[in-house]
Amino acid sequence: MDRILIRGGQRLAGRLPISGAKNAALTLLPCALLTDEPLTLRNLPRLADVDGFGHLLNQLGASTAIEGTRPDEFGRVMTIRAGRLTSTEAPYDIVRKMRASILVLGPILARAGVARVSLPGGCAIGNRPIDLHLKALEAIGAQIELTAGYVEASAPGGRLSGGRYTFPVVSVGATENVLMAAATAQGTSVIGNAAREPEIVDLCNLLVAMGARIDGIGTETLTIEGVDRLHGATYAVMPDRIEAGSYACAAAITGGDIELVGAHAPDMEATLAALRQAGVTVEEKPGAIRIAADGPLRPLTLSTAPFPGFATDMQAQFMAMLLKAEGTSVLTETIFENRYMHVPELARMGASVQVHGRTAMVKGGEPLVGAPVMATDLRASMSLIIAGLAAEGETSVARVYHLDRGYERLEEKLSAVGADIERVSDG
Repeated sequence: MDRILIRGGQRLAGRLPISGAKNAALTLLPCALLTDEPLTLRNLPRLADVDGFGHLLNQLGASTAIEGTRPDEFGRVMTIRAGRLTSTEAPYDIVRKMRASILVLGPILARAGVARVSLPGGCAIGNRPIDLHLKALEAIGAQIELTAGYVEASAPGGRLSGGRYTFPVVSVGATENVLMAAATAQGTSVIGNAAREPEIVDLCNLLVAMGARIDGIGTETLTIEGVDRLHGATYAVMPDRIEAGSYACAAAITGGDIELVGAHAPDMEATLAALRQAGVTVEEKPGAIRIAADGPLRPLTLSTAPFPGFATDMQAQFMAMLLKAEGTSVLTETIFENRYMHVPELARMGASVQVHGRTAMVKGGEPLVGAPVMATDLRASMSLIIAGLAAEGETSVARVYHLDRGYERLEEKLSAVGADIERVSDG
């Protein structure tokens, strides 16, 4: 089992490249199932989840080819060819490892008229039912049954009809699934209260590049006029706004000064606004964002919300950063009910955090001391890395496979800007 060792106290400085977005990549990959022509994705991050999704596409009959890249390069180019689907089933042994696997449901159904997909797994951060996925698909013509842990879906006559659906609450994954399914429906679909995350916009832009007709991109109402077929395309994955925000927190907690090369400021306005409120200098530059912390951090009151609000995927990293703020911060988690599992691990490092329901009181200014800690989910893992960068002594982070799901070669990137960090194997 690998661990990451961090010897804290080093100030981060320099240029740090931002990879393609994990959450976008896992949404763009299943689009390959919608066409019999090749789909080439550029700036695809080298992540365990991306590899896992590639294996799932192979299981369905698609071929995946990766262009040769140098070992020192970040990102890669993958071409997926789904000339025909040899299977319409996404099995439990693959889907259980990665919740994003549910995103093949809409494309398989749209392409083949039937789909059988296992109920998904993923990070244990709370109840994340897929009922909204299923209701939205039913609204555009799908017939759905749940049988022995599987979703069995069919389109009468072999093709979805299109229709209208308004989400009772915003759901990113369900918006993505119904978007892909509606792209080749017989009629027009109108999706209300749709998610507006930049990853949704990225998906819409790829679908349009493949020949889809979508109006209202970036708004809460999406109108999809179904087309008979989609064609192949070449498309670059958007930069990862969560990775960029994570490294911004790492720079802030160390009093550092780094440039996030490739980061896109409009995609992360809520994160950048919160950093500024905490006393961090944020400077937008051509092709980069400069993050500098040359003074004490200020406490914050933050509440997670769907985009354009403060992202739930940034809550854990900000909690770690705010351990260095002078005063008490208040964080409220509104998206997932079990997303404070990093708190006991931070406490092992000396953090003072009190959790009351969905609210966490973070007392800043307490000294952090390195300790052995254990990652519980992807973003919690990064909060431990951030805390370790500022802690006195050595921090050992176990279960780094969580990090490998969402951060491309993290220790290499942090080492290059001054962190004392390494990956070690226990055999």
